[in-house]
Order: sequence, then structure tokens, then C-alpha cells
Amino acid sequence: MQSRTVDWWSVHLYVEPTLDEVGSWPMVGSLLWQHLPTDDPAKLAAIFDAAQHWALRVDTCQAQLAEASRDIAAAADWPKIARNAIQRQGIYIPREVA
Repeated sequence: MQSRTVDWWSVHLYVEPTLDEVGSWPMVGSLLWQHLPTDDPAKLAAIFDAAQHWALRVDTCQAQLAEASRDIAAAADWPKIARNAIQRQGIYIPREVA
């Protein structure tokens, strides 16, 4: 099984030499980008830059989800809640008509 963890820093280190060499590029997908020749280094640099931004987004979302998971785990005594729920399975609470 492969890990789904995304590490922005490794992506950044990979694309940085190309981005430094090219210097500037249009926003990926923009009209200016679309009109660049396929072999223009700025076209690839724009894709590399977009890729590193996407990796940063995924990396930070993963960190936030992990933090939220830790917060939820610490918020209550979950084993106790589970035991109480299991013990209540045999209890019948009659429905009241309002």
C-alpha cells in the first residue's frame, strides 16, 4: 500500500532549479500561457509552479486534518462513551406523543 501523504518541500526542491532558471512565467491556463509554444520553458515552469502550489495546499490540509483528529481524540473519553453506548442497547425508551 502506498502512502497518500504529500510533502510540499520535496516538490519545491524538485521544481526550484527550473523555476530559478526560467525566472518568470504566466499563470498556468491563462491566455498568455495558452499562446506560448509547447517547447517554451516558461510554459513548463508555469505547470511546475502550479504543481508546487497544489502540493502546498494538500500538505497544509493534511496537517489541519491531523490536528483536528488529535483535538477530537482528546475532547472526550471515547472508550467510556463506547462502553456506555454498548450497555444502553438493551434499554427501551418509550416514545412520547407531543
